[in-house]
Amino acid sequence: MTGPSKICLLLCLILLFAACSQPEQTATRPETPAALTAPELAQDALIVDTHIDVPYRLYRNPADVTKATEDGEFDLPRAQAGGLDAAFMSIYIPARVEDEGEGKAKAMALELITLTEGIAATAPAEIGMATCTSDVLALKAAGKLALPMGMENGAPMEGDLANVSFFHDKGIRYVTLAHSKSNHISDSSYDENEQWQGLSAFGKTLVPELNRYGVMIDISHLSDMAATQVLQMSATPVIASHSSLRHFVPGFHRNMTDEMVKALGENGGVLQINFGSGFISAASREWANNRTAAVRAFQAENKLPDGDDGLRVFAADWTDANPYPFANTDTVLDHIDRTVELAGIDHVGLGSDYDGVGDTLPEGLKDVSTYPNLVQGLMDRGYSEADIRKILGENLMRVWQANEVYAAEQGVQLKCTQSG
Repeated sequence: MTGPSKICLLLCLILLFAACSQPEQTATRPETPAALTAPELAQDALIVDTHIDVPYRLYRNPADVTKATEDGEFDLPRAQAGGLDAAFMSIYIPARVEDEGEGKAKAMALELITLTEGIAATAPAEIGMATCTSDVLALKAAGKLALPMGMENGAPMEGDLANVSFFHDKGIRYVTLAHSKSNHISDSSYDENEQWQGLSAFGKTLVPELNRYGVMIDISHLSDMAATQVLQMSATPVIASHSSLRHFVPGFHRNMTDEMVKALGENGGVLQINFGSGFISAASREWANNRTAAVRAFQAENKLPDGDDGLRVFAADWTDANPYPFANTDTVLDHIDRTVELAGIDHVGLGSDYDGVGDTLPEGLKDVSTYPNLVQGLMDRGYSEADIRKILGENLMRVWQANEVYAAEQGVQLKCTQSG
């Protein structure tokens, strides 16, 4: 081989070696994005919880929930830590208020609405009121917590359909028709006196009026007959804002039967799972029933009046001797699984009842900072990211938007807080 040929061969070998030693080029082979962790998905997804009893909590015990609080299950720092984006503030009217006289329920509702607006006004850079689905999305994009409102107990309607428009203008976006007692609208699941055998005559006129204004109808707390009548009558999808499944807690009428869950799915609505242990665990419900029976027996034996301090002491001692059997995150997931089995993935969401069920919340889901634990549980049970996003909030947003669209078709103008 001649000198030039040797030089040429040497150059080729050098170039070949250099090419082989170069790191593999990845520009033309994009990597699949890494899956989000549960905390990351909780922050990225839209989380909507349709039942948080902060207003009534603050009505009884004033506090600034825009800062960390020692009491309760909700405050802004914990909501931010948990990834909560839209917290439906419950404008809760106890059944007794309706009995106190005309105007009392409406006045209390207005007081709680003003209180809720005060929360947002205290921290406008971090919280905003929300009266439309577009408000929730805008606030999410701005990194703010949205506070829509739902009315728990339709007592403030006071038999006047004009109050639908009135409370719509005040920002109410769902109405739970009754609460712990049958009222002038509907029978209650807690009340053995089913005076209306479902909905009252006024209740049957209220359903289409709520539909017309795009106010979601909430069938939580209703008797089976009343809930069934709403599902048959409503022109729009309805919600159960904080209910669970009777399948797991037999005999507890506050929860929904399998047939009701299927009917809710056929209506296009969504069941928002309540986290309270007594709603989701038969053992927890049995404990509550046993304590009530024990207290009543003690009261009768000692001829004590209602409210006597001796009853409170006895109940506390009984609880110390019989520790409460808390449910856990898996118990909540069982209710989600069965709802998906019965109605489909598009018909289940979250209605925790934080600040509304006392010290009965399950292990792992004690306050609004713990949604990532639920997300992790859904991941562990094989739910896809798309389906988890539906459960966390997209299902509820679909139902809310369907109600908005129907109202627009009826000529009702949306009154959105963030976009006018």
